[in-house]
Amino acid sequence: MKITGIIIVFAGLGLTLFTAFSDFFKEKIFKAGSIEITRIQPHYFNWPPFIGIAIMVVGLLIFFQAKKKKNRLG
Repeated sequence: MKITGIIIVFAGLGLTLFTAFSDFFKEKIFKAGSIEITRIQPHYFNWPPFIGIAIMVVGLLIFFQAKKKKNRLG
């Protein structure tokens, strides 16, 4: 569980530092027979930085609540 907590903390850190992602797609403007006019349209995905901070807090809670494995024989 500690490794899972660490991975979640790093994912939250990444979401906090990078608060946007952009993608491009082609949009058809005009099509007549074999003539086709397209344009590349950007699409932005944004999220607030507190989402990343909340995910880091959850990861830290998982990390510190993880129980240590005890070696008991018998």
